[in-house]
Parts: sequence; structure tokens; C-alpha cells
Amino acid sequence: MPQPSPLYGRRRFPGEGIRHAIWLYDRFLLSDRDVEALLAERGIAVSYETVRRWRRRFGQWFADGLLRRRARPGDTWHSDEMQL
Repeated sequence: MPQPSPLYGRRRFPGEGIRHAIWLYDRFLLSDRDVEALLAERGIAVSYETVRRWRRRFGQWFADGLLRRRARPGDTWHSDEMQL
């Protein structure tokens, strides 16, 4: 059995569900209630207040990870086949 991440330790829901909720909120600019509805469709019953607490607790850590993985602009540019 895999060990739970210490970041999400002592939580009622698994870290995978928390990460998915934060990802939905950040990626698609949804409200907490929209995220609640999408998680309910997947069988995860949480309130919008729980989603808000997760965002406050783990949101900045999650956003920092996304910024580190974002591609940086370089000096190589690739163009499409397009007529000007």
C-alpha cells in the first residue's frame, strides 16, 4: 500500500481528490460551488466550504509547482505553415 503524502496527512479525503479539486479551480477558473458539483459527479461528496479550505491551505503550493513546470520562452522559435 503506497504511503500517503505528508502534505495531505490526516485528511479525510485522499490527496488525489484534493489535488483534483484545486486543479479544477485553477485550470478552468471555476467557483467553489462549480468544483463541488463536478466532484459530486465523480462520487466525491464535499461542500464548497471544504473546497475553499483546501484552496487556502494547498493552493499556493500547487500554483508554485505549476509555475516551476511551465515552459520558459527561449531563443528558438518555430513557425507554422502560414502565408503573410
